[in-house]
Amino acid sequence: MPTAKPRPISLTTPLGGDVLWFHSLTGQESLGRPFVYQLVLLSENGQIAINDLLGKAITVELPTINDGQRFFHGCVTNFSQAGMLGRFHHYLATLRPWLWFLTRTSDCRIFQNMTAPDIIKQIFRDRGFSDYQESLSGTYREREYCVQYRETDFNFVSRLMEEEGIYYYFKHEPSKHTLVLSDSANSHGAVAGYAEIPFYPEEGHTARPDQMLSWKASQEVRTCKYALRDFDYLNPQANLESKATETRQHAHADLEVYDYPGLYAEASDGEAYVKTRLQELQAAHATVEAVGGPRGLSCGNLFKLIDHPRSDQNREYLVVSASYELLSPEYEGSDMEVVGSGFQIRLTAIASNIPYRAPRWTPKPFVQGIQTAMVTGKQGEEIWTDEHGRVKVQFHWDRAGQKDENSSCWIRVASTWAGNAWGAIQLPRIGQEVIVDFLEGDPDRPLITGRVYNADNKPPYTLPEKKTQSGVKSRTSKEGTVETFNELRFEDKKDAEQIYFHAEKDFDRVVENNDTLKVGFEKKDQGDQTIEIHNNQKLVVGNSEAKDGSQTIEIWNNRTETVKEGDENVTIEKGNRDIVVTKGNDTHHVGQGNREVKIDQGNDTLTITQGNQTIKISAGKSTIEAGTSIELKVGGSSIKIEPAKITIKSPEIAIQADMKLGAKGSMTEVSGDAMLTLKGGLVKIN
Repeated sequence: MPTAKPRPISLTTPLGGDVLWFHSLTGQESLGRPFVYQLVLLSENGQIAINDLLGKAITVELPTINDGQRFFHGCVTNFSQAGMLGRFHHYLATLRPWLWFLTRTSDCRIFQNMTAPDIIKQIFRDRGFSDYQESLSGTYREREYCVQYRETDFNFVSRLMEEEGIYYYFKHEPSKHTLVLSDSANSHGAVAGYAEIPFYPEEGHTARPDQMLSWKASQEVRTCKYALRDFDYLNPQANLESKATETRQHAHADLEVYDYPGLYAEASDGEAYVKTRLQELQAAHATVEAVGGPRGLSCGNLFKLIDHPRSDQNREYLVVSASYELLSPEYEGSDMEVVGSGFQIRLTAIASNIPYRAPRWTPKPFVQGIQTAMVTGKQGEEIWTDEHGRVKVQFHWDRAGQKDENSSCWIRVASTWAGNAWGAIQLPRIGQEVIVDFLEGDPDRPLITGRVYNADNKPPYTLPEKKTQSGVKSRTSKEGTVETFNELRFEDKKDAEQIYFHAEKDFDRVVENNDTLKVGFEKKDQGDQTIEIHNNQKLVVGNSEAKDGSQTIEIWNNRTETVKEGDENVTIEKGNRDIVVTKGNDTHHVGQGNREVKIDQGNDTLTITQGNQTIKISAGKSTIEAGTSIELKVGGSSIKIEPAKITIKSPEIAIQADMKLGAKGSMTEVSGDAMLTLKGGLVKIN
C-alpha cells in the first residue's frame, strides 16, 4: 500500500508566497507568559529589506491528523539575514505575540475604582489591541487606587494578573492570535483529534506520530500553609489576618509562608488572596514532563493520557508549558521537492483538577525615596478634605491628571500629634507643594509627611533678612489676602526678642485653672504692658458655681485710667467696695460735667483719721439733703438739722456778722440760764 505524501508546512508572510520558505521552527509557550518562536527561513532573494517585516505578522501552518491544521501566528520582533544555507539565502525571524509590544512602552498612570481585569483591558485598548478574550469565572475587588509607576505596560498588566491569580494563553488562527484571560480550568478545552493521547515509550516500540514517547511524573515538597496580615486605618481594630492550608501526606507538610502587608482592607479579600497564593505554590507540587509528537497539542490545551502502565497517570491534564521543534524537509534540486519533515513537543502538565496560578515573576515597582506633589481639589475651593483630614494631590509625573478632586485617592497627612479628638492639624491647601512618602515604598500607598515652599509659595518672612524669625502664619479662607491672617511669630534676634500674636478677627483664650502673666520680672529690663481695645472690654471674674471669684490688682507705682469719651460704670451687685490709699493722695477730677454718688440702701461714711477735709465749689452751689436729719459734730459741739428744727450745741457759740445779723421768727426766745448779755452801739428792743 503506497504511503501518502505528507502535506508541506506552509508559510504566510507580507512578502508573498514565493519570497520566503519555511525551514524550521523552535518555540516556547507557558501559561501567563508570551510565546516566542524562532524561525529559520530560506529564500532565493538575498536582497530582502529587513525593515519590511519588522512588526508585521507571519503565520506557519502545520498539517495535523485527519486533514486538520495547526497555526503558529506571531509578530516579527527581530529579523536578520544569516548568510547561506546550501544554495539558499538564510534568514532568521523571531515571532512574539502582540502582547510583547507592551514591553516597549512604559508609563506612569493612576487608575481609580477599577478591578484588575478592567485595568488590563483598558491598557490593551489604549495601545490599540483588541485580539483578546475574557474567560474569567472569579470576581475581583475594586481597587480604589492603583498606580503604574515607571514600569512597562507589560510588567504592569503581568503583575496585576499575577496578584489576582489570572493568567493567559493564546489561540492561533490563520490571520491572528488571540490572548485568552483565564482563572480556572473552565476556560480550557481539548483540541479536536487530541482529546486522548496514547503513551508509547520509545524502547521496544516503533515510533508513531501523535503519541507520547516519554513521560516523567514528579512531586516535590511545597509550602502547605500561607498567611497574610494587613492593617486598615479606617477600621483599626479589624482582624485582617487570613490563612489557607493544604493537606499533604508526606513529611514536612506543615511549612508556612507568612507575609505582610497583604494589600487588602476586607477580610473576605484576604481569604481570597491567601487561597490564590497557596494555589500558586501548590500548582507545581505534582507535575509531568512529556515528550512526543502530537502536532495539535499546545499550551493551554486539555488532554487525557491513555495506555500508561501506571493507572494513576491515565487521567486528564492541562498543558502549562510547551516547547516545539519543527523541521521542514531540506530543499534538494531546482524543483524543491519535499523529502521529509519532523515535529516534536516537550511539555509540562498538571492534573486538570488542580487550580493553576502563574508564579509571581513580575516585581512591583519600589518608589526610591520621597516625592513631592501639588495639592488639588474641587474647582472653586481653597481647601479640599474629608472627615479624616485627607487631601488629594497631583504628582509631577502624572500626565493624565486634571489637577482636580479626581487627581488621586484621598491621602492621609502626617501630624506631630494624632490622638482621639486631640492632636495637631494643619490641612494642606490647594496649590501647596507637599512631601509624599510611600508605605514600604508602595506607589499605591502614599502618605503626606510634610510641606515645602517653592517659587510660587514663598515663606511668610523675607529671607535671609529675617532669618531670626520663625512661627506660624495662616491665611483667611476663602479669598484671603496678604492682609488677612492669623499669626504666631517668634523673633530671636539678640536684644530684639519678641513673641507676636495676631488674630484676624476673634481671639479666645480659655484657662481651666490659673493664669499668670509676668512682664519684666526676673529680668534686668523694666517691663511695660500696653493693651489697646478699639471697641468694648468685658471682664468677668468667677460665677455662681465658683467658690471664690475675687480679683486682686497690685501696682507698685502709678496707675492711671483715662476714659476719653463715654462713661465709666462700676456695679457691685453684692458685697463691698474698699479703696485704700496707704500713703498718698486720692483725687477725683471732673473736668466738665456732674459727679453723682447714689446709695439706694445703706450708709455713706467718710473717715479721715489724720488730716483735713476741704470741699471747695468755685462757682455754683452745694446742696446737702437728708430725709431725717443732718448733723455736724466737732468734739462736744454740734449742729443738727431736722425737718422741724435746727439745734446748735456747744460750750460756747460765737456768731459774728461784719455788717448785719438778723434773726426773725413768728416766735423768738433768747434765754441765758446763768447770764444774758446784749451789747451794741445802740440797742433797740421793740
